Amino acid sequence: MLLAIAGLASAAAAAWSSGIGQRPTPARAPKQATAQHWSGSDRTFITDAQNFQARAEGLFDRDVKSVLNVRKRMQYGQYMWDEKNVPAGPMWVRVDLKRQILSVFRDGHEIGTAVILYGADEKETPVGVFPIMAKIRDHKSITYDNAPMPYTLRLTADGVSIHGSDVRWGRATHGCIGVPVDFAHKLFDEVSKGDQVTIVSDERA
Repeated sequence: MLLAIAGLASAAAAAWSSGIGQRPTPARAPKQATAQHWSGSDRTFITDAQNFQARAEGLFDRDVKSVLNVRKRMQYGQYMWDEKNVPAGPMWVRVDLKRQILSVFRDGHEIGTAVILYGADEKETPVGVFPIMAKIRDHKSITYDNAPMPYTLRLTADGVSIHGSDVRWGRATHGCIGVPVDFAHKLFDEVSKGDQVTIVSDERA
């Protein structure tokens, strides 16, 4: 269960730390500290103070402007996507292996989040910061019996990628990050070659 947010602890970092569906609504910042509000947008805006403290504690490596309010437990195969009112801007992706959650950000605002699959013990998913090396809309694995890998975003020279998968309990990948196919399609259309993907295995990154 996600720990309660206390004081100026980062709402963004806490939201990222949600497990499979263990993502209650983050605490809202006081109105006077909120830089923006968008009518009809179900998200929490992050204050400068929350960003400062989270960066100082090493919880993440860049500022976040807002995160989505995920109000119920997400199950395998589920995702949320809401880019309403989010302006154009730099894209980046954060993957939390421990909590099996991927988050997509545009101009510092979270626009999508999904439950993921990741690498089994014998073929672990690497951690680090990876630029997207290639985008392949209709890809099939040469190594693994022509297995379909729709909307592939290649991250490493040896083929570790984010791609569409049948995300179900008990499944794993050969090192890739599997996301629901519809989510993979949306992600594929949003990101560009060179955009950064940060993969972490604990709370601090």
